[in-house]
Amino acid sequence: MAGEIPDLIAEARTGTGKGAARQARRDGNVPGIVYGGGTDPLAINIPFNVLFKRLKDGRFLSTLFNLKVEGQEDVRVICRNVQRDVVKDLPTHVDFMRLKRTSKVTLFIPVEVVGEEECPGLKKGGVLTMVRPEVELRVTAGDIPDAITIDLSGLEIGDTVTISSVDLPSGAKATIDRDFVIANLTAPSGLVSAESEADHDDTPPADEVPAIEVNED
Repeated sequence: MAGEIPDLIAEARTGTGKGAARQARRDGNVPGIVYGGGTDPLAINIPFNVLFKRLKDGRFLSTLFNLKVEGQEDVRVICRNVQRDVVKDLPTHVDFMRLKRTSKVTLFIPVEVVGEEECPGLKKGGVLTMVRPEVELRVTAGDIPDAITIDLSGLEIGDTVTISSVDLPSGAKATIDRDFVIANLTAPSGLVSAESEADHDDTPPADEVPAIEVNED
C-alpha cells in the first residue's frame, strides 16, 4: 500500500546564475534545481515560507515529495542538499533529485500498533514504551507503505518487539543491520519502585537479628 506523498509546489525559474538566484531571494523565494531522471535539469523557485515550514517539520532530506510545477508533469523528488546562509542559517538554495517508481529511497516510516486489547501485559498494568515510533527503511519509490505494524497480542510484561518480528513490505529493508528494539512492555512505575525497595532492604528478618551480649560486671 503506497503512502500519501506530500505535494511540493514550485514555479519554473526563467533565469539562471547568481543574478537570477539573488532576484528570487529578493522576491521571497528560495532558488533550486531539479536534476536526474534522464531529463534536463529544471531551475525552480520555492516560496521561502513554504520551504522554511517544511524544514521545521523535520525529515526533509528523507521525505519523498510530489513536485508540482506549472507547465511540467508532476514528478517524485527527494531533496539531496539544502544550502544555508552561514550567518542566519536560513535556506538559500535547494537541490532535488527526480526518482523513478522503481528507484530505491531511504525514508522514515511510522509504526502502527495493533492487538492492544489482546495483550496480557497491558491488562496487568504494563506500560508500552515506543523506542522507535518511526523506523528508517530502504523502500521502492513506487511502493511506499503508510506504516509498518507491530502486534501486541499475547505479549507479557518484560517482552520486547524487534524489527525481526515485523512483516516488512515487499522490497523494503531496515537501514540498521541488526535486530533492534521497536517497543517494549515494562512494569508500572509503582511496581518497579516497590520491587526496588524490596531488593535494597537490608534489615534482616527477626530470627536473624544477632543477639546483643550484655556484660553486667
